[in-house]
Amino acid sequence: MPGFRPRDRLVRLAVITAPHGVGGAFRLRCFTERPESVAAYGPVCDERGRELFALEVLHRVPGGVVARAPGIADRDAAERLRGTALCVPRARLPEPGPDEFYEVDLVGLEAVEPSGRRLGRVTAVLDHGAGEILEIETEEGTLLDLPFTRAVVPEIDLEAGRLVVVVPSVIEAEAAA
Repeated sequence: MPGFRPRDRLVRLAVITAPHGVGGAFRLRCFTERPESVAAYGPVCDERGRELFALEVLHRVPGGVVARAPGIADRDAAERLRGTALCVPRARLPEPGPDEFYEVDLVGLEAVEPSGRRLGRVTAVLDHGAGEILEIETEEGTLLDLPFTRAVVPEIDLEAGRLVVVVPSVIEAEAAA
């Protein structure tokens, strides 16, 4: 991929979910604001930064789009790609609006309590379907999963590299037990 450096942070745009038909097309579950724009960011790579292909979106389907790519000529080739995450370097994406964040921008931020006490560092942003969860590795080395809501995360300062976390009392009680 021209100009791609493996150390660039990658943003997941979509995941290949299934083949579509017999000609090599496949379904994508898209994480872009408009699913049909998934091909607008240039050639995609996998999560390790290995160049894959440029996408051509054929049409929308519930939950995403149907696409095809050069070199994927039949159903078997498309089936082998099932589960593959399609990514691009963060620098290719537009800057997010106010109160919007790319997950990759949150990973690595220092998590502090409102008092300023260091809680740990964000290690992942998870989404299991019921809302986003921040995974924070605490100073003690344990993992703390917190809902990514304004009540729990009232402040994010990307330039300072930190976010403020209000740990819900239920979680505090469990940690103390």
